[in-house]
Amino acid sequence: MNQTHLHLAITHLPIFGSFFGVLVLIIGLWAKSIQTKIAAYYIFIISALGAGIAYLTGEGAEETVEKIQGIAESTIELHEDFAVFALISLIILGVASIIGLFLTLRKSALTKKIAFVVLFTSLISFGLVARTGYLGGQIRHTEINNVTTTTQEQGDEKEDDGDD
Repeated sequence: MNQTHLHLAITHLPIFGSFFGVLVLIIGLWAKSIQTKIAAYYIFIISALGAGIAYLTGEGAEETVEKIQGIAESTIELHEDFAVFALISLIILGVASIIGLFLTLRKSALTKKIAFVVLFTSLISFGLVARTGYLGGQIRHTEINNVTTTTQEQGDEKEDDGDD
């Protein structure tokens, strides 16, 4: 397994991890369940680690994909630039989750406040990492790229106009 395989395999962890972590944390807050909040914190910590691995393997994946004909360098750069913001947000989420875990286990008075801070941070992180994943998917999956679809549809319309 090379860096490209690892990058493609691990990139889904921060996306789905942050999404499911949000759901678990909301359930934990609603049910007032300490164990459920702790589970959410662990999910977020694992997601942050996954984001770090995805980021570190991204350069190797880029070197592989650049050699493929038809790959736009601008798409790779956009994905790479957005990945920095997603990584930073997930690192902040991971650190906040470690603090939340510590405060929850210590039964601190700040447990509920930190849970809401983590929830807010996780919503932002999910949005950033989902967008990063979408941009990464556009590198090889041209069927989700609006530019390609729009160009193809315009080409089809021009062909239809000539038949009348």
